[in-house]
Amino acid sequence: MIDQITTREGEPKDIPAVMKLIRELAIFEKCEDSVAVDENELLRHGFSDHPDYGFYVAEVDGQIVAMAFYYYCFSTWRGRYLYLEDLIVNEAYRQHGVGSVLFEKLVEKTKSEGLRQMGWQVLDWNIPAIKFYKKHGSILDDGWINGRLYFNQ
Repeated sequence: MIDQITTREGEPKDIPAVMKLIRELAIFEKCEDSVAVDENELLRHGFSDHPDYGFYVAEVDGQIVAMAFYYYCFSTWRGRYLYLEDLIVNEAYRQHGVGSVLFEKLVEKTKSEGLRQMGWQVLDWNIPAIKFYKKHGSILDDGWINGRLYFNQ
């Protein structure tokens, strides 16, 4: 556990650090060539009058070492909910409580907004992440198959 972890809402100045974390995650997931988003797109969609996403950062000694990237969805059964797209912790700071601090920040946000649900996905081979989410009391449902369509632009 690191003594001094601070969290805050993400700001436009954080986008270069966010891109670095996104690339780190893509390398970890062996999908480095799949990253199509760039800093300009993140700025345009995250800091408009109606932002498409939000994020929190975790800092240690003034350096961004992790981020939690989220947006809102709507469930026909549960109503509006918060969707955690990615929780990314720099490799050197994993297993030190940084991810837990960010995850709890999103749990607080979800509850404070009166939302009934927080959702996310985790890769079935990412055992450390699965253990992390279970440690936080999460229900991981293997009964759903994810579907997507990709369009090259």
